[in-house]
Amino acid sequence: MGATGTGKSALAMSVAQAAGTSLICCDSMQLYRGLDIGTAKPTATERDAVPHYLVDCCALPDMYSAARWAKQARVHIKAENEQGRVPLIVGGTGLYLKALTEGFADIPPVDESVRQRLEVLQQQAGTAHLYAMLQDADPDLADTLKVGDSQRIMRALSVYESSGTALSLWQKQAADIPAIDCPVFVLDVERDVLRQRLADRCHAMIAAGWLDEVRWLFDQQLPDTHPAMRAVGYRQLLDYLADKMSLEQALTDAITATRRYAKRQVTWFKHQVPMAIHGDNVQLEKDISLALARVGM
Repeated sequence: MGATGTGKSALAMSVAQAAGTSLICCDSMQLYRGLDIGTAKPTATERDAVPHYLVDCCALPDMYSAARWAKQARVHIKAENEQGRVPLIVGGTGLYLKALTEGFADIPPVDESVRQRLEVLQQQAGTAHLYAMLQDADPDLADTLKVGDSQRIMRALSVYESSGTALSLWQKQAADIPAIDCPVFVLDVERDVLRQRLADRCHAMIAAGWLDEVRWLFDQQLPDTHPAMRAVGYRQLLDYLADKMSLEQALTDAITATRRYAKRQVTWFKHQVPMAIHGDNVQLEKDISLALARVGM
């Protein structure tokens, strides 16, 4: 695990190839088909060299959640274990990891007609109106959210109106699924090095055709609350396509947003996974290889 741009995928590829095992992608954006460049998705060549799971497993406008990812990850872990392999989980989405290692509430699926109705209401009355509705329906959860957090407000209202039960109550119910016990390794990169690397990567993505990819996403006409529309980098370039700013400003904002996201990831893994083993790529390659050797890989 680790912040975006630290080189997690390259390290995981090296270890997986040496051990003859597979990778399970723990990235909330790489699972969407069509979002390749801006998510730094593993290439076809890399996926041919090492089996990758939970990449390109969701077609827009469908949406993934931490609970859905954890369920699928468990399926792949079990299948790999039955073949005598211990897969490596690689990515930077801490909430997904938490759902896997600590369990999750088995929340029922949202009624799509409910979501569509709420999206229309949001466009007509605004997010503040939806927040007021949530304060009535699920005050405990509303107290933990900001008035402008449209994505989480929409999610909470959709769950409540689809199931008749507040999302906060669902979250309090422990799922009847044991947590996965596994060591966590966090790849660290010196702050200034990472900041420059992220800027360079954003420019390289533009050169590789990222803007065309964002145009394709823009044409999907997804609601603003969809996770793909709120992805770091994509969100800023979508503003450019909507004539809200220049391309130069959008790219500058994308770099800034990516750096801030990386900083939040570093903080999250430091505080939410205190038992994780931290190190650079050289040290972690040794540590992870040793851990695999202990289980016979």
